[in-house]
Amino acid sequence: MELPITTHYDMLGGEAGISRLVNRFYDIMDELPEAWELRKIHPQDSQPARDKLFKFLSGWLGGPGLYEAEYGHPRLRMRHAPFPVDTQMRDQWLLCMNMALDEQVTDELLKMQLKASFANVADHMRNRAG
Repeated sequence: MELPITTHYDMLGGEAGISRLVNRFYDIMDELPEAWELRKIHPQDSQPARDKLFKFLSGWLGGPGLYEAEYGHPRLRMRHAPFPVDTQMRDQWLLCMNMALDEQVTDELLKMQLKASFANVADHMRNRAG
């Protein structure tokens, strides 16, 4: 008998869990003085960015490929090229995401895996020196 495959999407609570994580991430970005430079490069209304991150994470974490269905392949580096992503921006993004993960994810192994995966992707997004 095969065990069912459990994805990170499922382990986070599916659509509702991803939505909570994304909303908490952006709320932290709005609230945290240490993330001010990161917040400045986002539009005043963060709802479109929240929606895109939710759709991206849905598929990236093993759930429905919502982002791909609407926008095509993520091409993350290309889509972030217009924004100055240096080490400081990467670190601010990771600070907000890691805080959201700390608040939203109780499974320590899952949290550790997600933090490592987010760190790899965030580092890959750097397109400026510094």
